[in-house]
Amino acid sequence: MDNLLKVALAQIAPVWLNKVATIEKIEATILEAAKEKTELVVFGEALLPGYPFWLALTDGAKWDLKVNKEIHAHYVRNAIQIETGELDNICKLAKENNIAIYLGVIERAKDRGGHSIYCSLVYINSDGEIKSVHRKLQPTYDERLTWAPGDGNGLKVHPLKQFTVGGLNCWENWMPLPRTALYGQGENLHIAVWPGSDHNTKDITRFIARESRSYVISVSSLMKKEDFPKDTPHFGKIINASPKVLANGGSCIAGPDGEWITEPVLYKEGLIFETLDFNKIYEERQNFDCVGHYSRPDVTKLTVNRERQSTLELND
Repeated sequence: MDNLLKVALAQIAPVWLNKVATIEKIEATILEAAKEKTELVVFGEALLPGYPFWLALTDGAKWDLKVNKEIHAHYVRNAIQIETGELDNICKLAKENNIAIYLGVIERAKDRGGHSIYCSLVYINSDGEIKSVHRKLQPTYDERLTWAPGDGNGLKVHPLKQFTVGGLNCWENWMPLPRTALYGQGENLHIAVWPGSDHNTKDITRFIARESRSYVISVSSLMKKEDFPKDTPHFGKIINASPKVLANGGSCIAGPDGEWITEPVLYKEGLIFETLDFNKIYEERQNFDCVGHYSRPDVTKLTVNRERQSTLELND
């Protein structure tokens, strides 16, 4: 039925800062989801190749520290350059299995020179086409020491059966105006991706659902102390300062009424499945629609710049 959508939340750990091995794990997870006739699978923020946990463990803010420079260089080498086809096989699997994908990646953006990296959320449709790459607008706290700020180009929504999907990275979900930019384009299935931990997902997931009267899927990754590969630069320094658990999951789903469909799942690695009914969205929009009948665009209105930003414009 076109009003029903089967989704899978991929709560997995990366093979930390190893893009080749992490891609292999992502591909295996997509195939596992496809066996259950999943129509949308969502992976956590920065899963490919991993979240920069070292910054909190290695005096990340200390100026010109060689340890952080060397780990950062390793991170950049394992970032994804989409233009060179590094996601092509994932796109192929999406098409072969008729499955849409939201995937959190660290992007080494060629259109920004190819040396800075961005926390990006990639949407691949069921035809295997990359339809948007949303670069996180504002990295949070120590993330700013390794990730560059993005732009509005990826603030886009996409049709998926009767649903309209859009997504944001981590604390962007706390930013009212980017949320509104998606709502105004008709979003009714909101994707929120996180590095992991229920302290992020347990409140905002239900809040966004209640505000937007949409389904909200929050997907987090996992990370334990033993997940740091031993060949990581400065492994000893990282492991000595690391807590036992760095990301405990917390993936969950809230319905358009703001109530739990799937409460935050902790410590469990694997796929979480649910089927969503589009009709529930119309039911909840009857009494509140924040960009529709319960809005006053004559009084307040949002302007969004979706131009992809670049330092260089070539006129040959």
